[in-house]
This record gives sequence, C-alpha cells and structure tokens, in this order.
Amino acid sequence: MIQLLAICGSTRTGSYNRQLLAAATDAAEDAGARVVTVDLKALNLPFFDEDLEQAKGIVEPAMKLKELMKQSHGLLIASPEYNGAYSALLKNAIDWASRQAEGERVLECFANKWTLLFSASPGSLGGIRGLTQLRTLLSGLGCIVLPRQLCVPKAHEAFDEQGRLKSEKRLATIREMVQEMVQLAKIHAETTK
Repeated sequence: MIQLLAICGSTRTGSYNRQLLAAATDAAEDAGARVVTVDLKALNLPFFDEDLEQAKGIVEPAMKLKELMKQSHGLLIASPEYNGAYSALLKNAIDWASRQAEGERVLECFANKWTLLFSASPGSLGGIRGLTQLRTLLSGLGCIVLPRQLCVPKAHEAFDEQGRLKSEKRLATIREMVQEMVQLAKIHAETTK
C-alpha cells in the first residue's frame, strides 16, 4: 500500500492550511493510500543549530521525522506564506530532515518522494510566492514535485464553519491531483522493488 506523509507548515488554531491539507488527506485515503500526518508543533523540533547537532547528534524529533519520511512514498505539504516565503516552521523541519544520519545516504528521506504542494492565504495570491520557493528547495533536495499545485486565495472566505472547502471545483482539483500522485507512486514503487 502506498503511504503518504502529510505535513502542515502552520500551527495556528483554525489554520486554513491544515484545513486544506485535510482535504488532500481525505482524497489520498479515497484513492487507496495510507496517510500519516505529522504535527510539527507536537514534534517540538528545536531550531536547527550545527553546534547542537555537533554536541548531541541529530535530535530525536528530527530522527522521528526522517523515519516517517523514509517510510513514505510521497509528501503532501501545505504551508502558509509569510512575507513571500513558506513558513519558518516548515523550513526548520526540512533543515533537520536534510541532515545525514550515520548509515544513511545523503538526503535519503527526500530522494524520489512524490510531492504535492498546497497553500491557503487570506491574500489574493493564495500563497503562490511561498510555494514557488518551496518547490525549488524540495526539487533541489531530490523530491519529485509534481507540476500541479493548489493555492487558495481569500482563504477566510473559502472554508465553511466545519473547515471544509466550499468550492466543489477546488475539491475536485484536489482529488485529481492526489489520485495522479498516488498512481505515479504505485507505478514507481512497483518498478523499483
């Protein structure tokens, strides 16, 4: 069975990005994938610091994240945009995950991970500037970032009281994107056994 890891770059209560990621997670499960969601707030990663890494090695929460990534065939990532970039919380998690553990290939937990990007923002651009930078970063680390992404502008108007997207068109787009990724991940998993 294909396993995906869902990561949200927001810790805010009522986060639009968490709500958007929930729609992607539902679509992935409907497409037959198993989804594991990592809560970056609960993971409680310290700020990446090479002095800390030298003194203690890769910290336990980072090792847990790396293991979840290695066990997954793909990543579903939603991040808010702050000042034209993805969140510092997400960047910190990526920085820790990029560190090479003993016995591990360089960037092993990113290598060939099918990846879909999502963003929701109260602004009119929907977080597209942050996703552009995130796409560049993840591609450089070895992820296979699919061309389609979803940005939801005016997010404060896009979700209902239960946190579900109001637009059936957007929900259909998410389903299409996720189904495509699950299919590609299945093919890749079967051909690389």
